[in-house]
Amino acid sequence: MTIKRLLMAAAALAYLGFLAVLGASYFIGLKQASTWPAAGSAQAISDKDVPKVDKNVQQLEKRMSAFQPKGLYIVIDTAENRLTLKNGDQVVRTAVVSCGSGVVLEEPGGKKRSWVFDTPRGEFSVKSKITNPYWVKPDWAFIEEGEMIPKAMEDRIEAGTLGDYALGFGQGFFIHGTLYTRLLGRNVTHGCVRVGDEDLKYLFKAVPIGAKIYIY
Repeated sequence: MTIKRLLMAAAALAYLGFLAVLGASYFIGLKQASTWPAAGSAQAISDKDVPKVDKNVQQLEKRMSAFQPKGLYIVIDTAENRLTLKNGDQVVRTAVVSCGSGVVLEEPGGKKRSWVFDTPRGEFSVKSKITNPYWVKPDWAFIEEGEMIPKAMEDRIEAGTLGDYALGFGQGFFIHGTLYTRLLGRNVTHGCVRVGDEDLKYLFKAVPIGAKIYIY
């Protein structure tokens, strides 16, 4: 037998093998299809088969809503320098403010005192409301300006720099006015929250003593 005939015979055998496999596959497919439900025999999915909304989730949402502050409260974003006055979910007013710079001041002369000018984060409340506030300058205010620290209290009092109103929320921190309105929106303060005149006036009149302040 010539080589050509041998090649032809091998090709024929390969083709017959392919047909056999194809036929078997077709038969298996038909057998499986024959077991499928006939048209119209499929059953509708019962409502009982559809997962219900977890009651625990609903209870959790109710518990979370119970933690939401009641009445007016203030939210301050120190990164974006934004103050939001809210009543529940409703936004009552927004304002551009200035928060702490984060600058660290160290006392010269080898002394160990230092100060970080950051606005505190956390939950606070309005503890005081002051009209025409004055600033009692702490030691760091004089050190920052390169001045001698005075011994007399009257030399520490400075009027007119905190605006017309101030809302104290503890530890010497206030939401107050500013002479430097052009710097609103920047982190430039020593820790207090500076607000423009109109927004400050609105806050002072609207927000009661005890109202929550959330700072982050």
